[in-house]
Amino acid sequence: MEAAIIKIGNSKGLRLSKTILEKYDIQDKIELILEEDQIILKPISQPRKNWEKEFKKMNERGDDQLMMNDVFEDENLEEWN
Repeated sequence: MEAAIIKIGNSKGLRLSKTILEKYDIQDKIELILEEDQIILKPISQPRKNWEKEFKKMNERGDDQLMMNDVFEDENLEEWN
C-alpha cells in the first residue's frame, strides 16, 4: 500500500484512512518501531480496557473474594507505628 507524506506545520506526517484506524483499533497513539530499513506502526493496546465491566462480572459471580487474610494471626502491627 502506498501512502503520501503530508505537510503539517514545520513537520510532515502520514495520514491513515478511517478504514485502517478502525481495522487495527488505532486510537490516539501508536508505537513506532524502527527496524533496519523499515518503520513499523503498531497500535498501543489498552491493557486495562474493559476491566470495570469484568470486575463487575466477577463480583456478580462471587469471584472477587480475598484468597488470603489481609492480616496474619501472628502479625504485629505495632512494629509499624
